[in-house]
Amino acid sequence: MGIVEQEEINRLVKANRVLEKKLARSESLRLHLEEEHETQKQRLYEVIEDLELSIQESRKAQMRLVQNEKMSALGVLVAGIAHEINNPVNFIYGNIKYITNYTEDILKLLYLYQQHFQGKLPAITHLEQDIDLDFISDDLPRVVESMTMGAERIKQIVLSLRNFSRMDEAEFKTVDLHEGLESTLVILGHRLKTNGDIPEIKIIKDYSALPAVECYAGQLNQVFMNILANAIDALREKGHREPWIAIATSVQNNRVRIQFRDNGVGIPPAIAERIFDPFFTTKPVGQGTGMGMSISYQIITQKHGGEIFFVSTPGVGTEFTLELPIQQTEKLPNLSPLISSNQHQL
Repeated sequence: MGIVEQEEINRLVKANRVLEKKLARSESLRLHLEEEHETQKQRLYEVIEDLELSIQESRKAQMRLVQNEKMSALGVLVAGIAHEINNPVNFIYGNIKYITNYTEDILKLLYLYQQHFQGKLPAITHLEQDIDLDFISDDLPRVVESMTMGAERIKQIVLSLRNFSRMDEAEFKTVDLHEGLESTLVILGHRLKTNGDIPEIKIIKDYSALPAVECYAGQLNQVFMNILANAIDALREKGHREPWIAIATSVQNNRVRIQFRDNGVGIPPAIAERIFDPFFTTKPVGQGTGMGMSISYQIITQKHGGEIFFVSTPGVGTEFTLELPIQQTEKLPNLSPLISSNQHQL
């Protein structure tokens, strides 16, 4: 091999080494850029995820605000209606006892007239026959009695409206939960009645003696309303021939338990996992916001330190259970959902 050839080989070797170094640097730069790209991409994903969470939280906060405003406005409206109805019904109810007494006195007087003037005055006898005085004498007490029952019913409805309207009370108060349940049933009474081919929904009550519970009464009424309204919807959907909703109350370990059970369509497992999710609803557009059970969860767990869970069998029915401390001195529970195959708890 000549000198020229050796020099050419050396030059090529040297050039090859330079190219290898450049290639190594290029590869290193490529790897660095790929790592930087992955890092930036991961950061972008995190930013997008944070943004989505922020948007979701903003939507939830907005819906809570709207719902609170709606319930507050409803409370004001219901309280106003109850007040306006209460005054005239008090006039009616207060005067019924006088009408009853006056009616009794007039009937006694008519009886005496009949005893002493029967047949003596033809005009009176003729009028008695025309107006059917015997029927009036028998029917008038029943009319007054029905008026009394109607006035008492109106007074009970007004009381229920006033109890239910306590939406905007800002402080805990010690209340009878049975009053809240009864008020809610009165509000939903029209939905329990016979509707077309669907018979009346029977309410089965199994109330135990409960102590007064420290709570936000209006907010708990809202929870009762949400659960009972969903139960009614489930029964209407099933078209059950003998629909019923059972409400039971009891005390266990210094906590009040309220159970709502129905024989409706039940909740499919796929849906059960999302019952408490915000904005989740199976109802048609415009018939539900998907916030009812989510807000109920917050009211029970965050506002009252309680628990809400349910068991459901498709085609058989659903049972919701609420557990509340009697006094608000207990530490708030862990808010993470604990869900098993047959019990869904928050």
